[in-house]
Amino acid sequence: MAMMQISIVPLGLQKTGVSDFIASALIPLKEEGIKFVVHDMGTTLYGETATLFRLAQQIHEHSFKNGAVRVLTNIALDDRRDKTVLANEKKDTVLNNLNSVKP
Repeated sequence: MAMMQISIVPLGLQKTGVSDFIASALIPLKEEGIKFVVHDMGTTLYGETATLFRLAQQIHEHSFKNGAVRVLTNIALDDRRDKTVLANEKKDTVLNNLNSVKP
């Protein structure tokens, strides 16, 4: 299973706040039953690589369909095939290591 972080910045809208815009772009993830975590600077999706790329394209196109004239999309993909990585597992490991590392 892979994880993808995606961040969408729609440009050319009439307002600066985009939370409702982003929320509506994530509806296909809920409809497809994809596990995802929204955080302050983007969204992390979990699933098969091909599915994640297809959904990333849908999210990107959503911006144009809803009034953006320019869209900045950043994607980072972690496709690990030697073991399954669960949501928050990487974060929890780093935080545990941080607590045990001496300055």
